[in-house]
Amino acid sequence: MDTLILEPSLYTVKAVLIMDNDGERLYAKYYDDTYPTVKEQKAFEKNIFNKTHRTDSEIALLEGLTVVYKSNIDLYFYVIGSSHENELMLMSVLNCLFDSLSQMLRKNVEKRALLENMEGLFLAVDEIVDGGKEEIRSKQFCYTEINPEKNVSQVPKKY
Repeated sequence: MDTLILEPSLYTVKAVLIMDNDGERLYAKYYDDTYPTVKEQKAFEKNIFNKTHRTDSEIALLEGLTVVYKSNIDLYFYVIGSSHENELMLMSVLNCLFDSLSQMLRKNVEKRALLENMEGLFLAVDEIVDGGKEEIRSKQFCYTEINPEKNVSQVPKKY
């Protein structure tokens, strides 16, 4: 029996997605060239949404990728990694993102509030995932270094 031994890598996250309850993209950040064109990305996102929006599970294997996800009111949050990736690491990224947004939006994590605070979302994702590399101390990082109040205070005021 041949076993595949993969080189250790810090590059664990392939994409972070947020979609509304109709499956429309609100936020998408891809960290590699698995889906290089917007057309391929949209097709992949549609496939993910169709497979996950009616289920209560938190994980799916799709197109050779591991997808962890969470829904809340009218939003779907996804973190995608390779099929060899540890689901718990991906889930810690997802939970960290959701908890940060929940603090930032004062527990009002829904589409309208998110669209009004996209700057905070961009900052939170950039703090949690660095070019596809998940922070090693994910849980500790989430609660000690991601400070939504600090992130929001760094966002320029709207005119």
